[in-house]
Amino acid sequence: MPAKTATRPSILVSETDADRLFLLIEQRQGPADCSGLRAELERAQVRPDHLVPASVVGMNSTVDFLDEAHGATRTVQLVYPGQADIAAGRVSVLSPVGAGLIGLKAGQSIQWPDRDGRLRALRVLKVSRGQVV
Repeated sequence: MPAKTATRPSILVSETDADRLFLLIEQRQGPADCSGLRAELERAQVRPDHLVPASVVGMNSTVDFLDEAHGATRTVQLVYPGQADIAAGRVSVLSPVGAGLIGLKAGQSIQWPDRDGRLRALRVLKVSRGQVV
C-alpha cells in the first residue's frame, strides 16, 4: 500500500514501461501484490521513451539509493518478477522497494512502506538506465 499522496513526488514513466507493467498487473492473479505498483503507475506522467531522462528510474535501471532511516546506501537493479534475485541485487518492480523507486529521478525522496508496513524514506542518489528488452 503506497504512502500518502502528500509524501510522494511526481514521477515519470516511459510508455514502454507503463504498457508492460500494466500488462503484468493484469496478468497477475492476486491484485494485493500489485497495489503499490498500480497506484504509482496511475499517478505517473507517462511520456514517450525518448522523452524520459536517463536520470529517471525505469525497468532494468541500476539505482543507488539511501535508506534515510538507517543511513544505509544500496545499489539495486529494478527488474521484472521472474528476474528478481535479491542476493544478486535484482529487485522486483512488484516488491515494496521496487514499486517505490519506479519513476523517481536522482535527488528525489519518497516515504514508502517496507514489507512490515513501516514507512521508510528512500532517496535516489544515482540512476543508470538499462537496456529495454
